[in-house]
Amino acid sequence: MSKGVIKKVAGPLVIAKGMRDANMFDVVRVSSQRLIGEIIEMHGEEASIQVYEETSGLGPGEPVESTGYPLCVELGPGLIGSIFDGIQRPLNEIMERTGNNLERGIEVPSLSRERKWNFEPIAYVGLEVCAGDILGTTMESPIVVHKVLVPNGVHGIITKIFEGEHTIEETIAVIRTENEEEVSVSMLQKWPVRIGRPFKEKLAPQMPLVTGQRVIDTLFPIAKGGVAAVPGPFGSGKTVVQHQLAKWAEADIVVYIGCGERGNEMTDVLNEFPELKDPKTGYSLMERTVLIANTSDMPVAAREASIYVGISIAEYYRDMGYSVALMADSTSRWAEALREMSGRLEEMPGEEGYPAYLGSRLAQFYERAGRVISLGSSNREGALSVIGAVSPPGGDISEPVSQATLRIVKVFWGLDANLAYRRHFPAINWLTSYSLYADKMGNWFNNEVNENWTSLRLKIVKLLHDESELEEIVKLVGMDALSSEDRLKLEAARSIREDFLHQDAYHEVDTYTTLKKQYRMMELVLYFYDASFAALKKGAFIDALVKLPVREQIGRFKYEKEEQLDQRYEAIKNQIVKQTEQLVGREDA
Repeated sequence: MSKGVIKKVAGPLVIAKGMRDANMFDVVRVSSQRLIGEIIEMHGEEASIQVYEETSGLGPGEPVESTGYPLCVELGPGLIGSIFDGIQRPLNEIMERTGNNLERGIEVPSLSRERKWNFEPIAYVGLEVCAGDILGTTMESPIVVHKVLVPNGVHGIITKIFEGEHTIEETIAVIRTENEEEVSVSMLQKWPVRIGRPFKEKLAPQMPLVTGQRVIDTLFPIAKGGVAAVPGPFGSGKTVVQHQLAKWAEADIVVYIGCGERGNEMTDVLNEFPELKDPKTGYSLMERTVLIANTSDMPVAAREASIYVGISIAEYYRDMGYSVALMADSTSRWAEALREMSGRLEEMPGEEGYPAYLGSRLAQFYERAGRVISLGSSNREGALSVIGAVSPPGGDISEPVSQATLRIVKVFWGLDANLAYRRHFPAINWLTSYSLYADKMGNWFNNEVNENWTSLRLKIVKLLHDESELEEIVKLVGMDALSSEDRLKLEAARSIREDFLHQDAYHEVDTYTTLKKQYRMMELVLYFYDASFAALKKGAFIDALVKLPVREQIGRFKYEKEEQLDQRYEAIKNQIVKQTEQLVGREDA
């Protein structure tokens, strides 16, 4: 254990001398207040430390003590439903001890050492086990079965296993290794946050993470185990999109990281999530959620830690075989913290003052996502999908954080301030967004939903792009210069925008759309377009076609409940045929 003294304090950066035995990324305790910090640079016996707490009042000569260990996350039962700060301190426990003011240097274990968990063994005495094998389970929440795994690096034969109620530190099994060592295993594991948890094999993305959001699932799907970025200016709906994904995405566990966002946004999450009913189970959404709150008024340096703590927890549940969705809101605030620390370290700045290693740091984070075969003898499959919000100043995605993110992620949901201003939500711009998973996921949608899914999706994309080109012509020469076919294209695109892409997050039916219903909605919009196009060819007039009453029924189809879907679909389809055919040959049509 290395001990030194403070030489210099510059905001969250503390330089200590006399630290010759310390190592990079060791956790240190700074001053008599024992503030938590981490060594980020070593020059001889001088250590540069980023301190994860407020440093005001510190001065030269105060003691610095290295713990000899890297920053680790505590993993075990008790994570689900908890609210942690950026360095995994439980905020509820701290509030009970200190009130609403977060005291500096307070030491509280991340997971309760007193609470007992009912451990039910799956393994038995005499069984040979290796790292990643399941020893037993405990019910962490009414809907999450916590699987206790053999720790990494342990391989041997179980000599003892204890059923019943235990704290996370008590021994639940004893394993004799090949070296005849007896290893005691408890439900608590520790893992260094900067190192990704190991796995047996990384799998190619094959299936989508179904979200129930039409613009995402149909136009810009994300794969299970994929990565997506949601950039957008203030007020464009980043947080609502992430809330919707947390609530509806096909994930067993949600890890939500509020990284440097405004306190009121995180307060909304803390207030809403416990009250939201999980639509799949009927329990509170918090029964499968871990929250990490590191708001903009908390120490800047802890933003980086919060990102790594969150993804380490997510990897832990992925290793149990769960599908995990991680929401990081927002990576821009983390990048700003990197920029501040880099400036204090007097490093050579990159573009706009960000450090030159910004891109590699973002890549290290995002590459920890994926669909994997976990360690162990059972070939469990788990998936970790990462959705990172980006907050570019003024919505300008040409800035370094957005550009570095776009070079890494496969899905880009570009939020548009103009769409948000027009009250079109989700405000994902269909002309600038993209998904590199779309082609690969197309086969899955064709097999699982309908064989025509891909062809309908391409027709919708083409109509939206045609609308963009035609609007330029309309601005120049007016609507009257367009042919009837082009006017019909504009009307079909308007129907796609208003009836299909627009989705009400607060409507009890429209908030979530099954894939079957999404397909039916696409079919109706395009069926009307095709029937109207045929009627135009037979002499019907465009003005009469766009005023047909059936268009109102197509628009209201998204509010139909699942049990009435097929009946209403057939009725509207029949009305389209009937009403378009009536216009053919009529003089006033």
